[in-house]
Amino acid sequence: MQSFSAHDAKARFGKLLDSARREPVTIEKHGRAVAVVMSKEEFDDVESLKLDYLRSEIQKGIDASAAGEVVEVEVQDLERFVDSVMTGNLRPAPARQ
Repeated sequence: MQSFSAHDAKARFGKLLDSARREPVTIEKHGRAVAVVMSKEEFDDVESLKLDYLRSEIQKGIDASAAGEVVEVEVQDLERFVDSVMTGNLRPAPARQ
């Protein structure tokens, strides 16, 4: 993957676009990658893959729900539950007394 400094990307924008049509190009600022420029076709491919994955995950959830694999969450525990799902640390909430 080709890299441009932010300064070079600005100064040679046409070259950046030509390069990005062939392969993704990393833009660096102070030596740190801050952005990637890619062709519209490649972007569309990435978005399509993400959408396919999302549809697959939704279908898994629908199938699990249909099989009775559900988790009941009290309203007051919802934020903690969502956080645990987003971080991959899903653990059952302790039973309320």
